Amino acid sequence: MTEDEFDLFYAAAYPRLAGQMYALTGDYAEAQDVVQRAFVRAWDRRSSVLTGDRDPEAWIRTAAHRLAMSRWRRARRWWELVRGGSVPRPAPEPSPDHVALVAALRRLPDAQRTAIVLHHLCDLSVEQIAAETGAAVGTVKARLSRGRTALAAHLVSEETDPTEEARV
Repeated sequence: MTEDEFDLFYAAAYPRLAGQMYALTGDYAEAQDVVQRAFVRAWDRRSSVLTGDRDPEAWIRTAAHRLAMSRWRRARRWWELVRGGSVPRPAPEPSPDHVALVAALRRLPDAQRTAIVLHHLCDLSVEQIAAETGAAVGTVKARLSRGRTALAAHLVSEETDPTEEARV
């Protein structure tokens, strides 16, 4: 892949990948950063990653996801050391629906959240998700089914109770 081809690929794929990582992380700045770092890694490995039968966007998505997971682990360890300190998280003003969806997605196990985001937000097929995550097709289907059920329950439980509105 030439530099011009990489630039075109970057321009087309970056916004989509940043949006997908935002759905996984809930933090747009972090999503942008991990996608940018994944593109840097892809550029450094362009002779093997960006040529042949491989899907370069899938490789970058996987690399960005792994970078985000690594950050979460480091943040959790740091949080355990500090215990109780607050970490400021600048974020744009989200809509109430967006807040509810992100909160519900965060409550899902990682494997289910990943399957849901890749299938519903990234428009990947079950087979593509299986190839990307290394899970069997049946496992991906089970994660999607369980994830949808749990997501629906979390979204319903977060809705406002009508009896509370009547009391106000």
